[in-house]
Amino acid sequence: MSRLRLLNPGPVTLSPGVRAALAGPDLCHREPEFFDIQDRIRSQLLSVYDNSAEDWAPVVISGSGTSAVEAMIASLPGADDTLLVVENGVYGERMTRMAEVHGIAHARLHIAWGAPIGPDALAEAIQAHNATHVAVVHHETTTGRLNDLNAVHAVCQAHDAQLLIDAVSSFGAEAIDFGPAVTAVAATANKCLHGAPGAAFVLARHTALEQATTRALYLDLAGYAAKQAARGTPFTPGIPAFYALDAALEEHRAAGGWPARREHYQTLADQVGDGLAARGIDELVPRAQASCVLRSYRLPAGVSYRRLHDHLKQAGFVIYAGQGQLADDIFRISTMGNLDATDMDELLHVFDEIIAS
Repeated sequence: MSRLRLLNPGPVTLSPGVRAALAGPDLCHREPEFFDIQDRIRSQLLSVYDNSAEDWAPVVISGSGTSAVEAMIASLPGADDTLLVVENGVYGERMTRMAEVHGIAHARLHIAWGAPIGPDALAEAIQAHNATHVAVVHHETTTGRLNDLNAVHAVCQAHDAQLLIDAVSSFGAEAIDFGPAVTAVAATANKCLHGAPGAAFVLARHTALEQATTRALYLDLAGYAAKQAARGTPFTPGIPAFYALDAALEEHRAAGGWPARREHYQTLADQVGDGLAARGIDELVPRAQASCVLRSYRLPAGVSYRRLHDHLKQAGFVIYAGQGQLADDIFRISTMGNLDATDMDELLHVFDEIIAS
């Protein structure tokens, strides 16, 4: 088997520098050397979108992106608040489940998977449920749809609702406007930032953390924020993942930040999309409404996902299946990670083999 190139939506193919950082020295998490790394990561996370430390607290958690999202959901709506969760894919529905598990008063705005969020429907739902908070997925990797954050933000601002954003698969590559209605943004190291699995984070407004509710021990967002601001940590962190995130953030900055990463992803995604279209394979979400990070495609006629996956894996590429009701209809390709145009050319050549066989 060839070197595996990961075209799944995280974890990503690591750069040599990030992979080397994983093998950093053994380190006690109560020593100043670790807190220097943690402080540097927190500062770099704020810098990705030029956020001010006066307004925003960067909180790093050892766990997957889901841990950051759950910490945000579990901590920020108060006991008397109502959370409206926007669902147009698996990850919106997962936030609803989080609200259920933590006993948070909530309502759902359910939209067909892959469909856009209608501002009028959102406004009506906020009013109907007296929602104080709205949770939305920025890039819904179920389909590859990039939800229109600016439109969602405008509705939230008009109705005095605080916006909680799952940016797990968009942070570091898509535009995110941290406008006045945005209260917190949750994301992870091992997607657009090209770090390793095991480190996730939330950027939360100080004003929101001051009013946070404790519903969990390990995922107490305000507890993490207070400890990290004082050069501490509440629990034992995944130190190798911190090493990798530190290196990945520096590579991200040196490469030109999120605009450059977005342009690179977009170029690769268009290369794949154009190549597959020429081979009769259609995209699920209109390209103008899809993210730069991941695109979903209809399975070729007569080709099952398993056959497609196994042939591609044998050739050195890992793709992703559809989920739920889309499992038998689509496959997904992400262009995150240490990949280039040559990799995409090789991928398309393998598709020729599959179609011809």
